[in-house]
Amino acid sequence: MHTIKLFVPEHSIVRKIWGKSDTVMFIFAGSAAEFALNKAVDWLYFTGKLPADPIGRLFSTVTYARSIIFADLETSHKSIDKITSIHTVVEQNRNAAIPDWAYRDVLYMLIHYSIAAYELLERKLTDEEKAEVYNVFYEVGSRMRLKQLPVNYKDWTIDYEHHLQNDLEKSRFTKDLFNQYKKHLGAFRYYLLIEVEKLLVPKRVHQLLGFNSFSMMSIIIPSYKFCSVLKLDGFLKGLVLPTKYKAQIRDLDIV
Repeated sequence: MHTIKLFVPEHSIVRKIWGKSDTVMFIFAGSAAEFALNKAVDWLYFTGKLPADPIGRLFSTVTYARSIIFADLETSHKSIDKITSIHTVVEQNRNAAIPDWAYRDVLYMLIHYSIAAYELLERKLTDEEKAEVYNVFYEVGSRMRLKQLPVNYKDWTIDYEHHLQNDLEKSRFTKDLFNQYKKHLGAFRYYLLIEVEKLLVPKRVHQLLGFNSFSMMSIIIPSYKFCSVLKLDGFLKGLVLPTKYKAQIRDLDIV
């Protein structure tokens, strides 16, 4: 009997992390902050799609990553190859190459916020589980033929810190993206986004964005966890998310 090989093993912690809409929402929130500081974000302004719909673009990146995680090996490889081909077209249109470090930076965001979001909402991960998270995204990066990827989680923590110090800056794109976040989310949801980001982002991102040390979400999250256990968290998700994303978020709950 032929067994379908999965991209991520069935009982992997990565499936637990990406199989709950709460965690995916927080991965999205953290990524939105760090993404706005990336020195290569001008590439995403080139097509005009990012400033026109920053929430949609970021959400599609997160959901695309999730679709790779829950697919069989062959389907995941096809999806990763599709990402590579799309970026190749953008490079040809701009007549320049997207820096390899820029690809790594996006991959690193998904690694960091997968761990940070789960630990904030659920529990601390073991070193083995963190290594498992890294290994999954290492496979994604390898399939994309990215160069200079660290060979293990421990080496990645060093390289990620180097990235935080060297590949981020507060630019006019940062300011514009946060203005677009506010425009598309509305003042209240934007406030919640910032409060969540304060608890997830690394120290360097915190400093560059000028966040203060207190987050209202540090008071709310314990109640949020309780509501989640009682299956009452749908109301809270309704507050946080624009209406057009509610159905998509509900579909993310598979564990």
